[in-house]
Amino acid sequence: MSPPYPVELLTLFPGMVTGYLGASILGKAQEKGLLSTTITDIREYAEGKHRVTDDAPYGGGAGMVMKPEPLIAAIEAARARLPGAKVLLMSPRGVTFTQAAARELVSHTAGLILVCGRYEGVDERVMSYLDGELSLGDFVLTGGEVAAMAVVDAVARLVPGVLGNVASSVSESFEEGTLEHPQYTRPPVFREVEVPAALQSGDHARIARWRRWKSLVLTRERRPDLFSRLTLSKADQKLLARREEDL
Repeated sequence: MSPPYPVELLTLFPGMVTGYLGASILGKAQEKGLLSTTITDIREYAEGKHRVTDDAPYGGGAGMVMKPEPLIAAIEAARARLPGAKVLLMSPRGVTFTQAAARELVSHTAGLILVCGRYEGVDERVMSYLDGELSLGDFVLTGGEVAAMAVVDAVARLVPGVLGNVASSVSESFEEGTLEHPQYTRPPVFREVEVPAALQSGDHARIARWRRWKSLVLTRERRPDLFSRLTLSKADQKLLARREEDL
């Protein structure tokens, strides 16, 4: 059995991430020995009675900035625990995190160290101790914890064995450049809305055809940016020309 995929989070608020990492799929992955997570309080590396980790910015301005000394010390200690792991800061100026990025990170078996920024950001001198910066998108969060948990969740799902059904991670949104098709379960009719006939047919070819058709239609309607990058096969083009009742 392969060793667990290691992840360490550096944060000023460990309580924000403890519950999430220990629940559901992430918790089960750790119980199975497929994933290991460490939560490190950056304050443990701050000096002085009050363990100060922030200070006013040079040049003035609102808010506070995370000090370099405790943060760099925490990063160096984490690197010693996980030699070769990628160290990434969750930051609005980072590259946008995508499913492709999640696949790249899980292939880096040495693991992942995520640094959760706070306040107005971190001292720029910390950047030379990082391997990069990641962002969830063009919006602002109070801190990097929520973003870091999203990254851990997305990466952990790709660790072999974490999802019970291997097909689950392959058929999800963005894996093939499209949005995932809708899902239904029992009852077949709820408040006069019926599950599509194709899904109730028992015909596996028809079901697969409907799912591909719906995936393409949804992507075209809701994410034209993704749809414009697709290379549609002749079969896909014919499929899009059909009506749902004719599938």
